[in-house]
Amino acid sequence: MAGEPQADCLFCKIVAGEVPATVVRETETTVAFRDINPQAPTHVLVVPKAHYRDAATLAAAEPQLTADLLREAGEVAAEDKVVGTGYRIVFNTGSGAGQTIWHAHLHVLGGRGLDWPPG
Repeated sequence: MAGEPQADCLFCKIVAGEVPATVVRETETTVAFRDINPQAPTHVLVVPKAHYRDAATLAAAEPQLTADLLREAGEVAAEDKVVGTGYRIVFNTGSGAGQTIWHAHLHVLGGRGLDWPPG
């Protein structure tokens, strides 16, 4: 069922504290933690505590929770002091776009030049 924790989901396990992560922020609805394979000096994932397969599914089901993720992305950027130099917020949706964990999440990237295309 959408929103319910999934036993085989890595991010659900991180949210539950069953898998360690370097958590930088936590709210009632979200958890933000450092990426284990950072692509920039600031690379933090922000995930909803509720399980949704991808960003589009999350946005359709719970627009307020989607807004919570975006607000937390801004807080992460402020705490990592990348607001002044700029940062990127990325939702990968689908395997063709690079989504590898099937739990909606966004990436906050900053702290270096982020030319387009990303990488």
